[in-house]
Amino acid sequence: MTPEELAERTRRATDAAVAAGRELGLGIEQPTVLHDVFSVVVHLRPEPVVARIPVVTTANPLPDRQNARQQRELDVAAWLDTQGVPVVPPSVRVPRRPVRRDGFAMTFWELADVAEDHEPYRGVDLSYSVALHAALRGYPAELPFLSPFNDGLPEMIAGLRPQHGLTASDIERARGEFDRLRAVLADRESFHRAFPGVPVQPVQGDAPSHNVIRTRAGILFSDFEDITCGPVEWDLAMLGEDAVTAYDRAAHERGVRRTDPEVLRAMESARRLQFVGCFTLIPQLPILAAPLAEALDDWRATAEFG
Repeated sequence: MTPEELAERTRRATDAAVAAGRELGLGIEQPTVLHDVFSVVVHLRPEPVVARIPVVTTANPLPDRQNARQQRELDVAAWLDTQGVPVVPPSVRVPRRPVRRDGFAMTFWELADVAEDHEPYRGVDLSYSVALHAALRGYPAELPFLSPFNDGLPEMIAGLRPQHGLTASDIERARGEFDRLRAVLADRESFHRAFPGVPVQPVQGDAPSHNVIRTRAGILFSDFEDITCGPVEWDLAMLGEDAVTAYDRAAHERGVRRTDPEVLRAMESARRLQFVGCFTLIPQLPILAAPLAEALDDWRATAEFG
């Protein structure tokens, strides 16, 4: 997509959020885009409401699948909020459900009082992730197993083509490695056969230590769109040895399970394949090309899973 096409997509997503918000009774006067990468995030001023509109997704984009995914996110965030966990909660000014308007699916959230030192994706100490995992263990509803790996990635791996530095041999390796990983990560039963005794639970799904907002009142977790059931190691994949050590230290202090090296290796292999699969998204989001080139080099330098 050209810069002009990207800008037009942002404009259409914003217009859709404004129209949907007004239909729900919000008095929107001046929408302001706060963030625009995988999702367009819009403050529906003067209301203290933020709309998040995914425009590029790694998950299956079929409307019913997207609706279920967004509803899970809203439900989990609302439940965590009732448990006293510091999260950005869904907006109480509109019904707690996804809205589809003009081809865009969106959710509505409370406006966070962002602190001056906030930086997108800047991480926090891994003790926060331990605390979040401890809270999520009590979530009462059923969640799909490792949905970031099992929902959307199969189609992306199948859709890989030689481009942007990705070669035919890379694609052959990726598909073979995906098949070997799928044999142990397709569902709970396969996982437990491969890793007996390792528990699974609700996990945030996308590096919770880096999906936080620094507010004047403290750290808030945000972005639960990849909420899933899996081992806690999924939330630590690709964060590095120091992060894993910090997590294990905090887990030991809480008296809960520390990470399993073999499970972590499998999760990191799956996460690297997710980056490879994201080469299919570059036409929709050209800024991915440079970071994905680095991720490709890292994947090539890593031994194949299995």
